[in-house]
Amino acid sequence: MGREFSHIARRCERAVVVAYRELRTHGAADMDAFRACTTLYRIHHPESSMNEARRLVAEWIDHHVVRAETTPAPGCDCD
Repeated sequence: MGREFSHIARRCERAVVVAYRELRTHGAADMDAFRACTTLYRIHHPESSMNEARRLVAEWIDHHVVRAETTPAPGCDCD
């Protein structure tokens, strides 16, 4: 897995991707890491619904981890 995060502009997105990778590296199951990252996203965005948080986290993990894309990912409007 690539470790270059400079292309991730949103802090919440970067936090989610880093946390997911670290949890998986240290033996967390995929769904446990996903749930933890959804919670992390909601800490950054308490106004977000659980469904919105799950959708964004899934998109970010797919974009940055699964497909190893370096282009911007769809996401929230924050910096």
